[in-house]
Amino acid sequence: MTIIRYIPAFVVSLILIACHKEEPHQVETAFTLSDTMMARSGFEKVTMMRVKNEVRLFGKIAADNSKTAQVYPVVGGIVTSINVELGDYLKQGQVMATIQSSEVAQFQKERLDALSEVAVAEKNLAVANDLFKGKLNSERDVAVAEKELENAKAELARVNDIHKIYNLKGGSVYSVVAPISGFVISKRINQNEQLPSDLSEPLFSIAEINEVWALANVNESDIANIKVGVDASVRTLAFPDRIFNGKIDKVFNAIDPETRSIKARVKLPNADFQLKPEMNCTVAVHYTESDSLPAVSSSAVIFDKSKNWVMIFKDKHNIETRQVSVYRQLGDVTYIKSGIAPGETVVTKNSLLIYDAIND
Repeated sequence: MTIIRYIPAFVVSLILIACHKEEPHQVETAFTLSDTMMARSGFEKVTMMRVKNEVRLFGKIAADNSKTAQVYPVVGGIVTSINVELGDYLKQGQVMATIQSSEVAQFQKERLDALSEVAVAEKNLAVANDLFKGKLNSERDVAVAEKELENAKAELARVNDIHKIYNLKGGSVYSVVAPISGFVISKRINQNEQLPSDLSEPLFSIAEINEVWALANVNESDIANIKVGVDASVRTLAFPDRIFNGKIDKVFNAIDPETRSIKARVKLPNADFQLKPEMNCTVAVHYTESDSLPAVSSSAVIFDKSKNWVMIFKDKHNIETRQVSVYRQLGDVTYIKSGIAPGETVVTKNSLLIYDAIND
């Protein structure tokens, strides 16, 4: 009977010892955020936000049509000199090329003939007036002489206008000059080339590119989301780390039958001339959806074990690892479909360190 009495007491003592040993173990595994780590970490409250979305389009940089000039040959002839190359900056009136032309020589002859006709008509009128004063001819003869002088002056004015339009200086040389200030964006002329007088293609194209267009191709499936006034950001291969921001200012209604797409235009300032016509670019168009969801900084979301997690901060002794379902990540913002509620606080800086400390 004595042994039976002592056995339960022994069992009870073992249970008490086991419980006494488990308490320190729980204290050792509990995580507390130190004051130093607390100061280095970042926190933010979960807020409800309208969901933003993004469509990525491909396109090209183009010059503003209203600031572009096409330079056509107004006469045929042989190209004797070319003074500019692609990419050169020109000032208005600068000579771009010279053409030796028989047509220019003909214009010069016409001007000399017109000057001569005016001189002859003036002398004939003076003679008619003298004869009329001496009663040797009629008033009708004076009127005829005046009409001849008027016609001669009209012809001279016409020829002078041609010289002014073509910027003819004399001889048989025609100078191709820049009609506006800007950069040469195309050149279709070679030294010693024979140019026909009816050439339909421009010799040069000049454009001011302090402001350019990004023309993006919009697929039919994205047309509903592309509207005038929507924010857009443009990137190029030449400057991958730079973002050029603008807004869609025009959506063209015509669909290309081959590509099944329409064009959307974004105007971009280009004061440093880094954007050049014909550059390939990507255009990210940002628009807002009708739904609202909890949103956090993307740095708060941790991807591990094929799942997404956030660290819910209540106090430095109470930090919870919470699995969440991500709806969409857009840049620095991540929209959460489920797992957190507005008003909760998440760790945004050093969240991975805290996650590893708690879960490893």
